[in-house]
Amino acid sequence: MRTILYIIQKEFLQIFRNRIMLPIILFVPIVQLIILVYAATLEMKDIKMVVVDKDMSDISRMLLNKFEGSPFFNISGFTFSLEEAEEAVKANRSDMILHIPAGFEEKLLHENHSEIQILLNAINATVAGLTNAYSLSVLQDFNQDIVSDYMGTARMTPVKSVDIRHSFWYNKELNYKVFMTPGILVILVTMIGMILSALNLVREKELGTAEQVNVTPIRKYQFIIGKLVPFWILALLELCLGLVIGKLLYNLPMEGSLFLLFLYASIYLLVVMGIGLLLSTMSSNQLQVMFLAFFFLITFILMSGIFTPSESMPHWAIKMNYINPIAYFMRVIRMVLLKGSGFMDILKETTYLSIYAVVILSLAVWRYRKAS
Repeated sequence: MRTILYIIQKEFLQIFRNRIMLPIILFVPIVQLIILVYAATLEMKDIKMVVVDKDMSDISRMLLNKFEGSPFFNISGFTFSLEEAEEAVKANRSDMILHIPAGFEEKLLHENHSEIQILLNAINATVAGLTNAYSLSVLQDFNQDIVSDYMGTARMTPVKSVDIRHSFWYNKELNYKVFMTPGILVILVTMIGMILSALNLVREKELGTAEQVNVTPIRKYQFIIGKLVPFWILALLELCLGLVIGKLLYNLPMEGSLFLLFLYASIYLLVVMGIGLLLSTMSSNQLQVMFLAFFFLITFILMSGIFTPSESMPHWAIKMNYINPIAYFMRVIRMVLLKGSGFMDILKETTYLSIYAVVILSLAVWRYRKAS
């Protein structure tokens, strides 16, 4: 035990003397947490729209006023030519086209229904889907106003409406920063646990000190524990710091037990550090381990559900997520912080991750023995 403590002490001294690693551990994650939470958002607040109004009626102007009053749309131009509007979309000067055909008002008043056309730039399917949802919301509001204003006229048939009242749980204001902050925290903790620990171990190979350790009385399990524990501690401190920043800047709710969250994070770090150790045994220099780590890290992040629900992925991809540790922690941190989930609610994820930790660490230590 004393040997392990000496190694841990030595590792902390090396980390704090390293002018490159210390800023990466302390300052870079803070900057990333502040910037990425605002950058990684699916909210659309400046949807450029070209209007093709061939009706030029009072009701068509009412519809345009609805879009102008929305915080999401910005009318970038007016034209009477649909071809000219399409050119604006092709040149990326506009995101959508609102086409109001001639006779829109007359048909609406005489036949109780009329049509308009919305053309969306769907290169980015997510943006197009959100734009379509915002447009439908504006049109629904416009339709209710038309029914209310013209219901008394003889030509309009009274329509019964349904009063719908929404109640949102866990994120009542639909604040996207509350959803993204836990996800960014998972990525930052993973980078310290996986990448930095792997780089630190490979650095020992490059310097030749790994071979020197092999001929000393220090056992290899003591060497590995002493090398990994400092980054395990630093990653937990990073999580603590991130939660403080999230609370101060974004009013991140913390409905559940922080002790339970840190307990799960401790198990999670054993998994990602085991992956880092395994990658370090497969690499002979820091460049190789960086390539391997980023390959797995990017794949795990994109499949973890940080931006979109992982349940919307193909069935085979959902099955692959069983070996994706980031997907487990991404789900659990949001459950604990936002929903207030308890231990029994995350028992399944905890069991899977604990088995994962035992398997990956055993494989990494065996591989390290074989490679050393």
